[in-house]
Amino acid sequence: MRLKFILGEVFNGLRRNATMALSVVLVTFVSLTFVGAAVLTQMQVQQLKDAWYGKVEVSIFLCPENSLYEQCASGGVTTAQEDEIRAVLEEGSVASLVDEVYYETREEVYENIVAADDTGAFSQVEPSALGPVFRVKLTDPEQFQVVADATAGLAGVEEVKDQREVFDQLFMFLNAATFVAAGLAAVMMLAAVLLITTTIRLSALSRRRETTIMRMVGSSKSLIQMPFMLEGAVAATAGALLAITGLWLAAKYLIEDWLTGSIAWVDYVGREDVWTVAPWLILIAVGLAAFASLVTLGKYTRA
Repeated sequence: MRLKFILGEVFNGLRRNATMALSVVLVTFVSLTFVGAAVLTQMQVQQLKDAWYGKVEVSIFLCPENSLYEQCASGGVTTAQEDEIRAVLEEGSVASLVDEVYYETREEVYENIVAADDTGAFSQVEPSALGPVFRVKLTDPEQFQVVADATAGLAGVEEVKDQREVFDQLFMFLNAATFVAAGLAAVMMLAAVLLITTTIRLSALSRRRETTIMRMVGSSKSLIQMPFMLEGAVAATAGALLAITGLWLAAKYLIEDWLTGSIAWVDYVGREDVWTVAPWLILIAVGLAAFASLVTLGKYTRA
């Protein structure tokens, strides 16, 4: 009987304040969509880092015959210098960080450059103008700087480069997108809290006479306040469910159907990741409603 009464009061409250309740649903939907998008974007960044950082290599470019670099003023790298560099990588202080070392000759470097050149700009370059390269795969790509510091000053080394530089701008952009989405989500969640508070306050004021009578006949504080709390929770949860639905549809049609078909070599987040985020969005929605209720009900349901 008590449950039926509470549910009836919740329905009546939502019906009386339908416009405000709809506003709560929409604002919660938008704010939690931004929250979910921020979380999924950060998951995508981490996924890309895990996939790509494990594949990148450190490239140690050795001095060619006519290098413009000051450290190569003595001429092209010698066999003895190459052996010294290899010894540092395979037997020196950074050996534990090195997974594999591959030596690329001048001719192989030239072939790779020409093969990758669609403009023909390097077709006139002679292999002798290039230096050999050590391609180094690390056990932990994050330790690039340690390897770079150990090899950059060695005789015969022209330059040390990390392929992560290719992806850093992309990761920077994605991280910025995460912060923007999180910032917008914070603003929208504040708006959601204010709207839920206003909705509960209006509902409580419109039923002030009823709550006074309930208090006079001995109804508990929790029984009086429960319908108002559930009104906010129902509206916020509806917004969360809409947000989850929107994220799921975006993952299905925008990411899995479109992006995956266009750029298949990237491992994207998908619908299963949306389901991972979904329970947290519902918890956030209920938490927002609970916080707004606690702030409001003590004053407006007092006899």
